[in-house]
Amino acid sequence: MKLKIKKFMVDAGRPVVFMHENTARNLDVHVGDRVEIQKNKRKIVAVVDLVIGFLNINEIALSRDILNYETLKSGDLVDVKAVFSQRSSLIIAKKMQGEKLSKKDIYTIIEDIVNNILTEPEIAYFVSAVYEKCFDIDETIYLTEAIYKTGNILSWKNNVVADKHSIGGIPGNRTSPIVVSICAAAGLTLPKTSSRAITSAAGTADVMEVITKVDLESSNLKKIVEKTGACLAWGGSLGLAPADDKLIKVERILNVDPESQLIASIIAKKLAVGSKYVLIDIPYGDGAKVSKSEAEKLKRKFLIIAKHFRINMKVVLTLGNQPIGDGIGPVLEIIDVLKILNNSSTAPKDLEDKSIFLAGEILEMTGKSQKGSGKLTANQILYSGKALKKFNEIINAQGRKKVKLSPAKFKKTIFSKKNGTIKIIDNKIINIMGRKIGCPADKRAGLYIHKHLGNKVKRGDELLTFYAESKEKLNDSLTFFKSTRPIKIN
Repeated sequence: MKLKIKKFMVDAGRPVVFMHENTARNLDVHVGDRVEIQKNKRKIVAVVDLVIGFLNINEIALSRDILNYETLKSGDLVDVKAVFSQRSSLIIAKKMQGEKLSKKDIYTIIEDIVNNILTEPEIAYFVSAVYEKCFDIDETIYLTEAIYKTGNILSWKNNVVADKHSIGGIPGNRTSPIVVSICAAAGLTLPKTSSRAITSAAGTADVMEVITKVDLESSNLKKIVEKTGACLAWGGSLGLAPADDKLIKVERILNVDPESQLIASIIAKKLAVGSKYVLIDIPYGDGAKVSKSEAEKLKRKFLIIAKHFRINMKVVLTLGNQPIGDGIGPVLEIIDVLKILNNSSTAPKDLEDKSIFLAGEILEMTGKSQKGSGKLTANQILYSGKALKKFNEIINAQGRKKVKLSPAKFKKTIFSKKNGTIKIIDNKIINIMGRKIGCPADKRAGLYIHKHLGNKVKRGDELLTFYAESKEKLNDSLTFFKSTRPIKIN
């Protein structure tokens, strides 16, 4: 069907077409279905939406996402046809029944996700099927390769390209900005791309976005890395492993992170960004994503798949039975990072120690430090001010924002009602509270943890401070805190 484009400048966050209900009926599509728009040989698949009283039956309106990508303009005639994902639907049903998927099956699913052919409910069924039935090693390798090869791939003149990644789940675990700054100051190349939060209150991209631009184009990212040796960017804007970002959006809604998807996501992005040396941090323990025994199994899988793709990988298991750092939420976490880089006396020691440990491992892996002396080298770089200097170079190159780093205006502090020792701080509940209070969308919202596991407290001591942009979100979080009691004192 040929339709004429009518101007309708709407940012939808994804490719969306708007049409008259009679046009949709003639195409046999409904809201949420997919159509293919073609002009000459250029094609793009978009989501259908309907509008009343704006479009004629022979007209179509396109979201700005399509207009920017395809350079289409008002008055252009385009061919429009319905797109159905029958093949992918059959593959998803196959996995839901517990059958093993072939390489071709998985490529079909991932290509349909990249090309916007699968609807969000279909992607949700796929994620759920993988979560319930699991992928074996072969399927995980196929998934990794499909995610990696259906997007852009960066290459570098320098062969010693390093990276690190945590499997997440631990509130406040904001080691990447510190590790990248230390290692780049030592002369390593680190094109660090990060995700936004999936199940936690903030991801590295959410935190860095407070003070700098993170949605970089590939060409700009390359210039920044060539100039400074590193970057701290959001992977979703680069076209690197684009299927993964769409999967993550659905995982965030479902609040699940399937193991095979987690492994494929991390390794695919490291392959896409050109990393040769990769350090994986797997936090384990009560409230973490995995127990120690599960962490050991996950480590083995990471190493098997990394070996298949010829990545020099090291996996470390770190205790993750409580939040790391003091701040939870974008602004509070970047404040922690800056305290450490500035060698402040109030810097959270646990976050500093972990960052130095991880940086030391990378320095040893890449030959920048002798075995056994990586932590010492990392410590020297941090305390000499070189890491701070490198961090500022990266932030300036990406585009520093002028912003006052202060938490949200509505706050409430919880005090200890008795003397004792902190025995439990529940990571999962802390993450949920962080999201209830507005993180990561509300950058200044969050939680400040005054005491950590093993700390002795007296009646009246500060335990936890809530920061929110509205009284409603503050009260909602406080109600949830009272019903769950994530901090326990013996």
